[in-house]
Amino acid sequence: MTAWMVRTGHGPAHPISGGRPTAGPEGGTRSRGRGVSRVSGALAGAAALLTLAYGAGVGVAAQEPAPAAPGGHGAHDSHGGHGGHGGHGGHGAHGASAADPSRADDVAGAGGSSWMRAAGVFSPPGSFVPSDALTYDTRLVPAGARIEVTRFTGPSGTRVGARLHGLVPGRAYGMHVHTSPCGADPAAAGPHYQHRPSATADPVNEVWLDFRTDEDGDGRAEAVQDWNFREGGARSVIIHDRQGGAGERAACFTVPFGPDGRA
Repeated sequence: MTAWMVRTGHGPAHPISGGRPTAGPEGGTRSRGRGVSRVSGALAGAAALLTLAYGAGVGVAAQEPAPAAPGGHGAHDSHGGHGGHGGHGGHGAHGASAADPSRADDVAGAGGSSWMRAAGVFSPPGSFVPSDALTYDTRLVPAGARIEVTRFTGPSGTRVGARLHGLVPGRAYGMHVHTSPCGADPAAAGPHYQHRPSATADPVNEVWLDFRTDEDGDGRAEAVQDWNFREGGARSVIIHDRQGGAGERAACFTVPFGPDGRA
C-alpha cells in the first residue's frame, strides 16, 4: 500500500513544528526543532497502520492555485480515449484519507470562480468502510482502485478533470457526469447530466470523460464546457464498461459538483 502525500515548495513543513527538512550527516534529512524526528516517526508509523487497516492511501490537501479558466468544448483523453473540442490533459491526482475514503476540497476564487477536488477509494456497496466511490463490477474496477475528480467553474464555463489508478491495464472505459448521487443500485445515479435537458446526448451538451488506461491501469480525462452546472443538477460520475454514450455501469463516485462544493 502507498501513503500519498501532496507537497508544495522546496520541502514539506513539519505538521507540528513548522520546520523544514535540512541535510543530515548521512545525506538524509532531519527537521529543525527538538523532538521532531521522533514525532515524524510516530506519524509515519500511524499512517502505515491506517493504510494496512483500511487499504487506502493517506492524503494531505495541497495548497495550489486554481486552474486556468476553461474555454471551448468537449473531452480529452491523454491515453487515446474519446476526443472532443479544445480539451487538455487531466489534473494531478492526490490521495484519499484512510479514515474517510473520500474527501472534497472547495476553494473560492476571484471573479465568481471556484475550484473543487474530490478523491475516493472504490469499494463494493455495503463494505465495512463506507465510501462515496462504489464499484459494481470488481473485474473492471477493483476494490481499492482510486479516483480523483476536479471541477473548476468560472465566468467562461466549467472544466472537469478525472484521474484514476488501479484499473485494468490497457482498457477503454466510458465515464460521464450523472444527475444523482451513487447508491447500492447502479441506477440510483440517474441519467447523464445535460446542459439542455432532453436535448442531444453528446460531449457538447453533456460531460463525457472517456479514457483508456495505461500499462499500470492508470487513466485520465478532461472535459471543457462553455456552460456551468445547475445547482444540485450534477452529483456523480459513472464509469461505464465501454466508451461512447452508453454502456453498463461498472462504478460510481458521488461528487460535489455544485458551486458551493456540495453534491
